[in-house]
Amino acid sequence: MDRKGLQELCRTRLREAKALARLGLYDGSYYLAGYAVECALKSCIAKETRKHEFPDRKRAEISHTHNLRELIRAANLEEARLEEAKKDSVFRNNWDTVQLWSEQSRYRTNRPEVVRSIIEAIGDRNHGILRWIKRYW
Repeated sequence: MDRKGLQELCRTRLREAKALARLGLYDGSYYLAGYAVECALKSCIAKETRKHEFPDRKRAEISHTHNLRELIRAANLEEARLEEAKKDSVFRNNWDTVQLWSEQSRYRTNRPEVVRSIIEAIGDRNHGILRWIKRYW
């Protein structure tokens, strides 16, 4: 999958997460919301990939993770995230909410308020995680 495909998948997964939440299907909603962030971060990593360039093995391996904290580092965005968090406490709180997501969430049940919280943290137009990631994708 290329960068543009990951961006489209990010948008699709977030729309699906919102739709499932509206239907009261919170477990799937939570999983897809976090997956949207994963796709967005992988788009940032793909942007750094050069055609015909042999990839750094460690970066290539870590790029296949589902761990959002590791993906931030693989995308070389940790320093930028820390800077944004210093300037914007709402963004910092949003990241704290989103970073708790893991692929293992597909096996858990989630309370409606937790699902609303992650969707808001991702999609907040002024302080959201996706708004911030789009600067780099």
